[in-house]
Amino acid sequence: MNKPLLDTVPTLRALAAPQRAQIMDWLLDPCAHFPPQIDGDLVDDGVCVGAITDKTGLSQPTVTSHMKTLESAGLVTSQKIKNWVFYKADRTALDQISQVFEQAASSD
Repeated sequence: MNKPLLDTVPTLRALAAPQRAQIMDWLLDPCAHFPPQIDGDLVDDGVCVGAITDKTGLSQPTVTSHMKTLESAGLVTSQKIKNWVFYKADRTALDQISQVFEQAASSD
C-alpha cells in the first residue's frame, strides 16, 4: 500500500537537509562507505552512530538529532546493540516514496 501524499511531506522535509540526504546515500550502500564494525553487521544490523559521526565530522548529538529526524520520517530503522545505536535505510519506505512520485508523474 502506498503512503498518502500527506505522509510524504515529512519524508521530503527530512531529506531536504544536505547532511541527512548524504547520510541516507551512505546508508543505502554501507559497505562502500563505512569500515567493518566490531559489533553489528553493516548490512543486517545497520551502521553504528559512532561511525556516522566520524564520517560526517559532526558532533554526536547533531548526528543523533539527524538520525532521529530520518527515523521519525520512516526512512531509517534503528536497533541498539550493547551501548550503541545502529541505523539502516528502510528500503520499503523508500520504495513507497518512489511509487508516490511515479503515480504523480503518470497522472496528467
